[in-house]
Amino acid sequence: MPYFSLKAVSLWLAALACLPLGSIVNAGIIEWVTVGDPGNTADTAPAGFGAVAASFQIMKYEFTNQQYTDFLTSVAATDTYSLYNTNMGSNARGGISRSGSSGSYSYSAKTNMGDKPVNYVSWFDAARVSNWLMNGALSSSSTETGAYTLVNGQTTGTAPAVNPGATFYVPTEDQWYKAAYYKGGGTNSGYWNDATQSDSAPTAVTAGSTGIGSAGSTGNFANYNDTAVWNSQNGNVTTVGTNGGASGYGAFDMSGNVYEWNDLTGAAGSSRGLRGGLWYGNAYSVSSSGDSSNDPSNEDDGIGFRLASPVAVPEPSTWVMGLAGIACGGWQMWRRRRAR
Repeated sequence: MPYFSLKAVSLWLAALACLPLGSIVNAGIIEWVTVGDPGNTADTAPAGFGAVAASFQIMKYEFTNQQYTDFLTSVAATDTYSLYNTNMGSNARGGISRSGSSGSYSYSAKTNMGDKPVNYVSWFDAARVSNWLMNGALSSSSTETGAYTLVNGQTTGTAPAVNPGATFYVPTEDQWYKAAYYKGGGTNSGYWNDATQSDSAPTAVTAGSTGIGSAGSTGNFANYNDTAVWNSQNGNVTTVGTNGGASGYGAFDMSGNVYEWNDLTGAAGSSRGLRGGLWYGNAYSVSSSGDSSNDPSNEDDGIGFRLASPVAVPEPSTWVMGLAGIACGGWQMWRRRRAR
């Protein structure tokens, strides 16, 4: 296994198998797609983006409110590093509520918002999610070291470089660009203009009363231009994966919904990149030409993220659940022995 020890994975599988089905469904498991064709050429218009030397994986969907709620629940009972922005609760386009007081904060996804992309997150927040995942995604897992070294609780200033050997991280701009626009199938295949495998501007989606995009998972559509009207908002985030077709590698919503942080070159810097456009952006912003950058501490209702990994991240396939079922008995015996 690439990022946990065999013993840790065995215990995790055993514990997972012993959970009720609803707990497994609500566990916020991340899905990944593989971006292959290593050594591909860069785009020519706009010039210079998209060449990546090695294969990697990227999240199939944007990081959701439910996944971020799980992260907050795990590490932010005190919220030392300001991982929660109060606009997540007070703004109708935010998706997470917080209750309690410092030291005993609790978090929950708002009604109809769990499957929407998290917003009001800074680059530093995404870096801390990367660290947490790399360190095992437990309440005891450090958010300060791993993929990125964040010194003295840093939440502003220069974004640090990604550490060698990082197994979860904010994708570089070239990685993000390739996952979104490259046609695939070779090292000189060319690029689409939009991340829906199209050279023409996507049709803007509408939304139902619970924020599900009107396009489903096919076609040249995207959530932009303020047309997804729901929750009494003139334009809003929508359910991931319901706003048109995927990129050439199978990643959804890389045009529209929310801007996504990228790591530029991966080196330290005073700014970080944004790609993909957002629910109120125009056709240019959701296209391959629509690059932007911002202070890494910026948080906004139109900014979210997805992570990348250089390794094959295990997914919840049939064989994994089968192994988990076998392991459950061993887990129960281990617990009984520990209790004696």
